[in-house]
Amino acid sequence: MRPVNTVMERFIPSSLMFSILLTAIVAVLALILTPTAPVDVLMGWGNGLSGLLAFMTQMALILLLGHILANTGPVRALLTALARVPRSAVQAYSFVFVVAALASLVTWGLGLVVGGLLAREVAAQGRERGLRLHFPLLVAAGFSGFVVWHMGYSASGPLTAATPGSFLEDSLGGRTVPISDTVFTWWNLTAAAVAIVAVTLVLYLIAPRGDDRIHELDVDARERAVVTEPELETPADRLDASRIPTLLVGLALAAFLVVHFVQGGTLTLDIVNWSFLALIFLLVRSAQELIQLTAHAASNVGEILLQFPLYAGILGMMTASGLIQIFSDALVAVANPTTFGLLAFLAAGLVNFFVPSGGGQFAVQGPIMLSAGAELGVDPAITIMAVSYGDQWTNMIQPFWALPLLAIAGLRMRDILGYTTVVLLVTGVVFAGTMLLVSL
Repeated sequence: MRPVNTVMERFIPSSLMFSILLTAIVAVLALILTPTAPVDVLMGWGNGLSGLLAFMTQMALILLLGHILANTGPVRALLTALARVPRSAVQAYSFVFVVAALASLVTWGLGLVVGGLLAREVAAQGRERGLRLHFPLLVAAGFSGFVVWHMGYSASGPLTAATPGSFLEDSLGGRTVPISDTVFTWWNLTAAAVAIVAVTLVLYLIAPRGDDRIHELDVDARERAVVTEPELETPADRLDASRIPTLLVGLALAAFLVVHFVQGGTLTLDIVNWSFLALIFLLVRSAQELIQLTAHAASNVGEILLQFPLYAGILGMMTASGLIQIFSDALVAVANPTTFGLLAFLAAGLVNFFVPSGGGQFAVQGPIMLSAGAELGVDPAITIMAVSYGDQWTNMIQPFWALPLLAIAGLRMRDILGYTTVVLLVTGVVFAGTMLLVSL
């Protein structure tokens, strides 16, 4: 474990530099592997920069609203209570992972934010109780919960395939694939459970022991959003400090969400955000408190806003040059009905390394893989989950989705990458085995 961390710390750059290097690598591959002219690669990159603006806003809101929600009084009290559960260092690492994994299966954005905040709270309370907790491993455990998100309720690929009129409908022969055939199958739920158990065991095995080097939580890293009570000198001050306006907005949002689901609405990124927002308005004590919590949370959003256009540009180059199809076709060419699920999983894992957005990846790779699977007579549900597994799998070594959690924890990607690489290897066996099993 220590050699892996040493290599990662010495040679893995910052997340921003990683996205810049990926941009250069993809540009070179597009020029070498495709007949695309340099100017066309450049234009594909430039035109792609704005391709994820809506998605970028949704992601920024998930981080902002998740951070605000987690700093409200009731949620802070819940996290504090949960942080008291682990009584030893080994229990702490496993506990943070399991809670983050369960949260990710419900809603992936919540899993990311809770993973970071719970890791910090467990580390702080452990320090007070005299436990020697390795903070980077706690944060890695929190992020590792994200490795099962595409097997749960907010899985973007399966939800898209289940939605009438989606961009996958033509590739599915004009029909949809219900969630009962993908996310809620026995084999997917079993794979999720096995993955959680396997990672829990791995965290136990790699946890520092004895004289191993420990990097504990810094004292100043446990900062909380400080909410000051305003002086009520004017009617405007009293309105800002009132509970009633925010409560009314929260109730209205909650009513909208109830009607949305009663009328058959599905879970989308927007609905996830409005769920966060509804809870925030219901839990805060006043508009004044919400303003202060927002100011505290906003500092964590900047790096994501800066890097999203670069990843959108990578997606633009890969789409314009046809590079993404080359990657997928190279594996599909050697597939048969038994091995297609495994090879689709591996292809999706490779593509996700360059295009970390699950929704974006399904937009460009989903139709290709579904068409190829149809030619081989593969159940489309297997193809959909194979791409889903690959998308979530290589997130463990792709810094893009770690940014929200790292921002909350105050760490760098290189601090946790050695541990998440081990999680990648273990879950890869689980996901690959599942694909082979269901394809027999």
